[in-house]
Amino acid sequence: MLKRLFDILCAALGLAAMLPVLVLIAIWIKLDSPGPVFFRQVRVGRFGIPFGIHKFRTMRVNAEQEGRLTVGRDSRITRSGHLLRKTKLDELPQLIDVLIGKMSLVGPRPEVQEFIDCYPDDIKAKVLSVRPGITDRASIEMMDENEILSKYSDAEKAYIEHILPLKQKYYIDYVNNNSLFTDVFIIFKTIYKIIKR
Repeated sequence: MLKRLFDILCAALGLAAMLPVLVLIAIWIKLDSPGPVFFRQVRVGRFGIPFGIHKFRTMRVNAEQEGRLTVGRDSRITRSGHLLRKTKLDELPQLIDVLIGKMSLVGPRPEVQEFIDCYPDDIKAKVLSVRPGITDRASIEMMDENEILSKYSDAEKAYIEHILPLKQKYYIDYVNNNSLFTDVFIIFKTIYKIIKR
């Protein structure tokens, strides 16, 4: 209950405080490339219930048809998208998902069903027992995930065999040991890591 209250308060304050920035980003996206401001994708939420995540669009329209993963300097990423991804500003609209209860500020990152199906059943059940988050330890440690994947000839295979198992370890550790203090620490560590970049 305390975690949920913390999420609601921070998400509401964050959306209010960042509104001018959100508007400017939306205008920039519209001027930069044709298509919608938001990228909506179905992800798997708590208890396996799917939901439509909110993100600022950073790729050209229909880019997902060429593959879900982004690798290195992906040519599908727009000019504005490169900066939005590097600064993680494309994730800000997920505060809407936090506010309506689909996500939390901190928690395992929500995956698409295709990759959730790769989870062992016991790990899947535990990870999906909590709300997915905007950030977590895995997001901090693998902030340059697309660069890591660019080193492999088969990015999807590398993601499933190398990246996912590492993420799952972080996710399980969070589910077993989460607290409000942990959430606050991860939020500040995420901000620090983004600024340091």
